[in-house]
Amino acid sequence: PYCARCGTGLASHEVAQGYKEISVLTVTCKFKRKGMDNEYFLAWTTTPWTLPSNVLITVGPEVDYIRAKMLEGPEEGNVLIVAQALADKVLGEGKYEVLETMKGMDLEYQEYEQLMPFVKMEDGDKKAFFVACADYVSTEDGTGLVHTAYAFGEDDYNTCRRYNVPFAKPVDEKGRFTETPWAGRFVMEDGLDVEILKYLAGENKVYSKQKMVHNYPHCWRCDTPLVYYAKPSWYIEMSKLKDQLVANNNTVN
Repeated sequence: PYCARCGTGLASHEVAQGYKEISVLTVTCKFKRKGMDNEYFLAWTTTPWTLPSNVLITVGPEVDYIRAKMLEGPEEGNVLIVAQALADKVLGEGKYEVLETMKGMDLEYQEYEQLMPFVKMEDGDKKAFFVACADYVSTEDGTGLVHTAYAFGEDDYNTCRRYNVPFAKPVDEKGRFTETPWAGRFVMEDGLDVEILKYLAGENKVYSKQKMVHNYPHCWRCDTPLVYYAKPSWYIEMSKLKDQLVANNNTVN
């Protein structure tokens, strides 16, 4: 957790001081399966500003997933991949036909096309844009498939390291985009998520969107929304200095 205005990371006890209820735009995007016509992975996110940095879609290895052909509506004829337990909620009861059922581990390494073309993902022979497995994926909400961006979340970071994908962080230390059409703008700026969604909708890559109220951490010093941000940091092991600190404190009146 990082405050872009103060330029500092925050400890967990500092983060706990600044939670506020905010309204966010959540989106389920269509990631086109590589080499397949009209077939898409549906992945959900509460942070649309991280979508230009997408490198993986993460699934639960033991979760059941389906390939479902849509029988009606705007997606009629398309094949969509979602968690079986969430299919009725996401696709609509009776509106789809199950073509195949599989475990998340059966989807591992299946490739998809980059969602947004703005961030270069070239790093030697490292590959991006495939399905990864991780135990933290649940079927409580969303689609059971999680959009994953290397630099913007602890779970994302650990999964991306494990799968050795290219590192992408198109956001500077002031929390502003460095690449994308929104370069120079703070990623949590009001209305920016709507602009990102409009771009995706124009490319026919939005399956659904929904406003959601949730608790989000803000900086206790300046009230700026925090960004989860991968950043080299130094830590001092205070336990090794404790005796010296106490001895010096005892000399202070």
